[in-house]
Amino acid sequence: MKTSVLKLNFSKALSSLYPSEEIQSFFSILSEKYLGLTRLELALQVDKDISEVNVNNFETAILRLKKYEPIQYILGETEFYGLLFFVNEHTLIPRPETEELVDWVLKETKTQDTRPRSLLDIGTGSGCIAVSLAKNLPNCKVSAVDISEGALKVAVQNAFANRVKVYFEKLDILVSKRLSESYDIIISNPPYVRELEKKLMHANVLTHEPNSALFVSDENPLVFYRKIVRLAKKYLNNGGLLYFEINEYLSEGLVAMLKEEGLKGIEIKKDVFGKDRMIKCVKNE
Repeated sequence: MKTSVLKLNFSKALSSLYPSEEIQSFFSILSEKYLGLTRLELALQVDKDISEVNVNNFETAILRLKKYEPIQYILGETEFYGLLFFVNEHTLIPRPETEELVDWVLKETKTQDTRPRSLLDIGTGSGCIAVSLAKNLPNCKVSAVDISEGALKVAVQNAFANRVKVYFEKLDILVSKRLSESYDIIISNPPYVRELEKKLMHANVLTHEPNSALFVSDENPLVFYRKIVRLAKKYLNNGGLLYFEINEYLSEGLVAMLKEEGLKGIEIKKDVFGKDRMIKCVKNE
């Protein structure tokens, strides 16, 4: 089969499900993965013969895309903060706003007189936060916890692939009464999407990404934040920093809760779309 026929068949198979621009993007991404061809090379090599193995790879991808499976799961990998990460059904797909959170932490640490010596990522998932920070803070001991064994296996792979040391531990943060040690920084991107917001989400997220890493009840949407804050009050070093990724609709309630718990220096940061998406606070000296 020629590349031109492969592309035509691919577009026809998905035309009723996705916009044409998205189909073209899928095809380019898969072509780079399976064929080793860039978008320009594809345009210049319309008569290139495609092996039966790669034709089958594209046909399998079509079947998975028809089920609205995210392209990152089909590839088994994605990029985050300039690094490559393995992902699967046990892990959330890292989002750009989480990159902004990592970037904020790194910019803040560069302005400090002393770099953090220890850092904990709570609810690490694929390990994207912990691994990215470990890569950029080589003298900092980075630890990470998650309730999911499947996610932790992926996170360990990602730390190894990106040549960093991260200390991983299985932990149910909602029932735990202690952490392993004290830290200079605690960071978390916990579940924060309310059940009522499900109707605003795409089918590929609802069907394929782990719900336990996404959703909280409408009645108690700050449950993870409050528990992490209470642990942070015990296990953050004096002057230590607590960072969260947040739900834009819950920022006011979260600020009120942080003040109620006695944390200081509360600062909300907006993402590139102008939404309240990150928050930082300080444990009192």
